[in-house]
Amino acid sequence: MGRGRHAGYDDQRELILAQAAALFARTGYAGTSMNQVAEASGLSKATLYHYYRDKYALLVSITEGHVLRLQGIVGEAVAEGRTPQAQMRILIRRLVEEYADSQNEHRVLTEDVKFLDDADRKRVLDIEREVVAGFARVVIALRPDLEEAALGKPLTMLLFGMINWLFTWMKPDGALGYDDIAPVVSDLFLAGLKAVKAPHLQATP
Repeated sequence: MGRGRHAGYDDQRELILAQAAALFARTGYAGTSMNQVAEASGLSKATLYHYYRDKYALLVSITEGHVLRLQGIVGEAVAEGRTPQAQMRILIRRLVEEYADSQNEHRVLTEDVKFLDDADRKRVLDIEREVVAGFARVVIALRPDLEEAALGKPLTMLLFGMINWLFTWMKPDGALGYDDIAPVVSDLFLAGLKAVKAPHLQATP
């Protein structure tokens, strides 16, 4: 009988994936070695191979794990929201929360998916397309008149662009946090600039 996994096995795998994603995002998949991943994870190379057989396995886990989490967000939002507007607000809030913690993974998905084999790349991108389609369905539920003009996906991509751009200018220690800005994104997307409400800001010490 094979040895069972120790209690911290999954936690260690997640740590390795996080470190690998940070390295891939900074230096690219092709420019990162397993030695670097092992060092960043505080492991020997032999121990690293106990968790992941090679660098390619890391890339698959990072990209597929990221899109599966996004897919889960769509499913949960649709299940929880009683109206399309409630669903969209949940989608935006959850997406901002997810992206706040997975900028490295998102960059790897965007820039390094090309290194996946055809079958793996198709599987990952198919899930990503399902995520976009899920958002687009909520957009059309909000504005059925836009379905004929096929604007569901374009509006979804504009929304994704707005959310992605947040992380290029927002400062973690700034006056606005992600919890503050997510409702602003929802207001702006759902009703335009006139619907945006200013969040209550704490006085700067």
